[in-house]
Amino acid sequence: MTTTNSNGNIQVLVTGGSGFIAVHCILQLIEAGYKVKTTLRSLNREAEVRDMLRTGGVEAGDRLSFIAADLAADAGWEEAVAGCTYVLHVASPTPIKGYKHEDEMIIPARKGVLRVLKAARDASVKRVVLTSAFGAIGFGHKPRSTPFNETDWTPIDDRVPAYQKSKTLSEQAAWKFIETEGNDLEMATVNPVAVAGPVLGTDYSHSIQLVQSMLFGKLKGTPRINTGLVDVRDVADLHLRAMTNPAAKGQRFLAISGESLWMIDIAKILKRRMGNYAEKVKAQNVPNWLVRLTALWNPTAKTIVPMLDQNMNATSEKAQRMLGWTPRSAEEAIVATAQSLIQLGIIK
Repeated sequence: MTTTNSNGNIQVLVTGGSGFIAVHCILQLIEAGYKVKTTLRSLNREAEVRDMLRTGGVEAGDRLSFIAADLAADAGWEEAVAGCTYVLHVASPTPIKGYKHEDEMIIPARKGVLRVLKAARDASVKRVVLTSAFGAIGFGHKPRSTPFNETDWTPIDDRVPAYQKSKTLSEQAAWKFIETEGNDLEMATVNPVAVAGPVLGTDYSHSIQLVQSMLFGKLKGTPRINTGLVDVRDVADLHLRAMTNPAAKGQRFLAISGESLWMIDIAKILKRRMGNYAEKVKAQNVPNWLVRLTALWNPTAKTIVPMLDQNMNATSEKAQRMLGWTPRSAEEAIVATAQSLIQLGIIK
C-alpha cells in the first residue's frame, strides 16, 4: 500500500462507486485506513458495491457511506464533498451507442467534471485526482515510433471518435478551471490505457469484455489492433499516490504496464496460461481488408478501422520516477482478468 492514514480521520470522496476502477480505489482506501464517501446515481446499488468489496477481501462497514448524486445534476454534490480532504473523481458518463451528434457525449462529460470541481473548490477540498484516459493523449496522431507520454494531447478533429474527444475536452476544461477558478484547489490526473485485472462484480470495463469475448470464442480472430494494458489494482494505487504525494500537484500521469500489445499477443497469453478455459480463443490475425469490409454493415467493426496497424505504445516512466509506482506486468493483469471471470462463474 502506497499511503496510510493511521488515525482514520481523513475522508475521501470517490465518485461513481460501482465502477470497475472506483471500487478498487475504495477497497485500497479502506485498507489504508481512510473513511470513504462514494456517489451512486441510485442508492439501490449500495448492497452491490459492498458485495464487490467483500469479494476483494474488505468489509467496509461504517468506514464507507453513500450519497445519491448524478454528474448531470447539481443535487447531492455539496453533501458529497462536505468534510472531504480529497476527491477521486472516477465517475464518467457511459459511452452512448447510436448517438446523433458527438455533443451528446462531449457536453455531459465536460459539465460533469466541472460540477465536481466546483463543489470540491467550494468545500475547500485539498486535491482532486481526476480519472482521465489514454484517449485524451494518444488518438488522432500521425503514425509514430516513439511512445506517447503526458505531454501529448489528442487533437480535436474529425479523425478522433466522439468518446475520446469527450475525454480530451473534459480534461482540458478541468485544467482550465483549476488555472482560472480553482483558487487553492489542487488537481492531478491519471490517464490509464486499457484497464484489466480482477473483476469484483458485473460492472467492468471494455477491456474486460474483450478478454471475455476471446474466452467465449466470440472473436473468430484478432484484428491488427495495438493497445496498452494496465492492472486495475495498479490504477487504484496510482490514484492514491497522486492524491497524497506533493510532487503530483498539477501533473498528468499515464498508467501503462510495460510495452503495448497486439490483440494476438493477448490471445496467445490466454492460450498459454488458461489451459482448457482458453480452448475457444482464436490466436490468429484477421486481415485488415476483412475488417474494413465488415465495417460496411457492422458498427463495432467501423469503430476499430481507424485503429488498424496503429502503434499505441506509451510510457509510464513519469509515474514510476516521481511517485515510485511499480505496476504488475500486462500478462499478470490479463491472467487475473480471466481467473476472476472464472471465479465469478462468468466463464465456465
